[in-house]
Amino acid sequence: MGLYIETRVRADLDELWARTQDPGAHQRWDLRFTEIRHLPRAQGEPQRFRYATRVLPFLTVAGTGVCAGEKERPDGTRTSALRFSSPHPLSLLAEGSGYWRYVPDGDAVRFLTGYDYRPRWGAFGALADRLVLRPLMGWATAWSFDRLRLWLEHGITPERARRSWLAELAVRALLIAAAGAALTLEPALTNPAVAYLCPLLLVLTLSAALFAPPLPGTPAARRCLRGAPAPARSPRLLHTLEQPR
Repeated sequence: MGLYIETRVRADLDELWARTQDPGAHQRWDLRFTEIRHLPRAQGEPQRFRYATRVLPFLTVAGTGVCAGEKERPDGTRTSALRFSSPHPLSLLAEGSGYWRYVPDGDAVRFLTGYDYRPRWGAFGALADRLVLRPLMGWATAWSFDRLRLWLEHGITPERARRSWLAELAVRALLIAAAGAALTLEPALTNPAVAYLCPLLLVLTLSAALFAPPLPGTPAARRCLRGAPAPARSPRLLHTLEQPR
């Protein structure tokens, strides 16, 4: 799989399963989706779903997918797999597949995903994917996993977590702006004391804005593992699903 994200969640396995398998809960914590809705299905068939992502205020791209899960496995783990596609001509992501694994680990659960997709638009799409979309998708997945972790471990709802993240971004942006404004205060630099302290304060301000760790209640992609610790294989369940059209 092209992308791999893993986090460790100190939560009940059943609760983690519910928050990730229920479409209403899933769309609350996953930044990649605006809407997820299960479609009607016949008895014994895999679950089909519709998803939508608001790319811009006036542009929403949608697609369909099919998924299946294994809730009871001999080794105590759980797995779900999906295939998805989007016919929208403005969606760079054409089709893909992936899986989630739930691995009990002491008092926690290792929750991990591996997925890949095919971009459209030929050579231009491949370049745009490598430079922009794929890094963005990896970051968004990791950020969302951490938001889910905060919800399960600390009861911080996804909506509150997003507000905290936006507020922290605003504070960091203000610090950077203040540092930039300080550079324009040339008359003040005629004072030897100010001229000595100003560069130091600027460095400290910029360092705090750019490199200070996020607050404990703020989602952060950096808290997740962004590469498989060992070669990861897709589950057999994935190969039983047909690509939706």
